[in-house]
Amino acid sequence: MKKITIKLNHEIRSTYVEPTETLLDVLRDKFGVKSPKCGCDRGDCGACAVILNGRSVRSCLVLAIETDGQEVVTVEGISKNGLSKVQNTMLDKNAFQCGFCAPGMIITTTELLDNNPHPTYEEIKEALSGNLCRCSGYLPILESVKEASEE
Repeated sequence: MKKITIKLNHEIRSTYVEPTETLLDVLRDKFGVKSPKCGCDRGDCGACAVILNGRSVRSCLVLAIETDGQEVVTVEGISKNGLSKVQNTMLDKNAFQCGFCAPGMIITTTELLDNNPHPTYEEIKEALSGNLCRCSGYLPILESVKEASEE
């Protein structure tokens, strides 16, 4: 076991981890952060996306031990002071049905708009291409992101 300390959702947090534990497992099981979901455990679906040092990553593919001293932001950190513009737009547009993909979509969209505040429709599709949704058909999600970028 090795102790790691990370800045999680704007707060310094520490825990002991095994060398083989993923960031996803540590977030959910040791820190109680439930927004990242285990959808595929292979990095294919995007349900476990988090922001690590300003970039979205698949937390199921990152070893927790590698994050020592780094900053991790989840949906809980994005909405710490109320819903973000992205979340409000997705809520207004009823972008999700079951909501399983929502955290990953919100994380990916947040990173996109932080780096490109006014993306084209094609850039939005490209950014979200690694996130799977089995319910919505993607159109309401894409429209929500476009609207959020125009506000």
